[in-house]
Amino acid sequence: MQTYDFIIVGSGSAGSVLADKLSASGRFSVLVLEAGGSDRRFYVQMPLGYGKTFFDPTVNWNYKTEPDPGLGGNIDHWPRGKLLGGSSSINAMVWIRGAREDFDDWRAAGNPGWGYDDLLPAFKALEDNEAGADAWRGSGGPLHISDTTDAVHPLTKRYLTAGQQAGLPLNPDFNGAAQEGVGIYQISTKNGRRMSAARAFLRPAMKRANVRVETNALASRILFEGKRAVGVEYLQNGQTRTARAGREIILSAGSINSPQLMQLSGVGPAALLEGLGIPVVHANENVGANLQDHVGINYTFKGKLPTLNQILRPWWGKLLVGMQYILTRSGPLSLSMNHGGGFFRTDPAFSRPNMQLYFQAFSTLIPKNGERPILTPDPWPGFSIGLSNCRPSSRGEIMIRSSNPLDYPKIVANAYSTNADVEEMLSAVKFVRKIASMPAMAEIIAEEVLPGPSIRSDADLITDFRKRSGTVYHPVSTCRMGPDPSRSVVDPRLTVHGLEGLRIIDASIFPDNITGNTNAASVMTGWKGAELVLEDHT
Repeated sequence: MQTYDFIIVGSGSAGSVLADKLSASGRFSVLVLEAGGSDRRFYVQMPLGYGKTFFDPTVNWNYKTEPDPGLGGNIDHWPRGKLLGGSSSINAMVWIRGAREDFDDWRAAGNPGWGYDDLLPAFKALEDNEAGADAWRGSGGPLHISDTTDAVHPLTKRYLTAGQQAGLPLNPDFNGAAQEGVGIYQISTKNGRRMSAARAFLRPAMKRANVRVETNALASRILFEGKRAVGVEYLQNGQTRTARAGREIILSAGSINSPQLMQLSGVGPAALLEGLGIPVVHANENVGANLQDHVGINYTFKGKLPTLNQILRPWWGKLLVGMQYILTRSGPLSLSMNHGGGFFRTDPAFSRPNMQLYFQAFSTLIPKNGERPILTPDPWPGFSIGLSNCRPSSRGEIMIRSSNPLDYPKIVANAYSTNADVEEMLSAVKFVRKIASMPAMAEIIAEEVLPGPSIRSDADLITDFRKRSGTVYHPVSTCRMGPDPSRSVVDPRLTVHGLEGLRIIDASIFPDNITGNTNAASVMTGWKGAELVLEDHT
């Protein structure tokens, strides 16, 4: 059995940052346990290749929720990265920090050091923004952020004009002075390749002699001596192995796997653990509870002008964009599918936006077996305006089914389980139609394909979005941070309440969800968490 100063479980958005920052001085030895394999795959590195990884079991956990009454009884597909870089290696790369008020709410809930002004230096330090540094943005950091303004499909400009005609301001930077409005998304890429946390942070760390990364190593149990975490048991190549930590064990396995591993190790709801025959090390009802997620839907239109469908669908178009990408690392394959987007309020009385918009200059209504048909879109000129809620009030949970670490946990999403969430989404889909009815869009729309003009009444609109909505892959808060052990799992320094030598540093610690995509805030959490660890081990 080998001993390291720190053991990090998970090499995702936060874990990769931790590995880099904790090892940088050379003072500490670091072991990273990653359940998946290498990220050196073509469709991982090519930005639009995430259509190929959306169901790929070699890089994706492919979780499924329980049938969800709020989604018309549907079972939702929850992709999660199972490779170096975690979900940052298979996500849509949209780089959004969240609203100032989100983080100020975290601090106001009793988490000093987690307000927007506290965290802005970390956000700026970790990024290398192509647009350059200013009061809000950083340059020279490890993670490159691309400005895609000159690369997006021409229809995106029409969408921006329509959004302004519908009453939203044009916003040049959603991570700048204000978040509300429509604009073009910046994405985490560099020179036409995905800028995952593995590429930005873990790969440089792996060159150091004091860092060891074990792939295909599934953490199965945290080992305790009394209330102190001292090691991790993991499964690798059919064998059970053990590693010890001299200083700390840090869980960065994400909002699904961190609570799962805690519960497998005897930390969680006592009745659940006892019922599964797992000895209770420390009872905490919040482990796996308080699940929050963003839920979204697309409205899809048939256009009168060509969209990306006409390039990505035919064989000759695939050949053209493929050659363009291979030779110049540019073109549609170098981008996210979300070219534009924005944030708006369904009620002007709200202090900040509660809805996010996505504009996609192609459509994928016709399914393709085994993959999300991003690279094989519909044969007609289609495009979509999507949206997702930012701070839903619905809450779910993630709980283990058995003591077997290979069994997937039970995910109960509880989407649209509150009247407030239903009413909010009803207002939001009506606003999408308002954008589509503005002159800049209306003049190039042949028809609304989904849900279609027959869906008009409030009841029909609600039925439709329950049936067609799904996760936008932002689960958080299953090991939430807070000062009160009866309502949270970790304290503001991210140490687990009631235990020693154990921290959780990933999106599961978010006290509440944020306004927008969660990857940037997850990376920031790794950066901030590393600073806390280093302060405690000077």
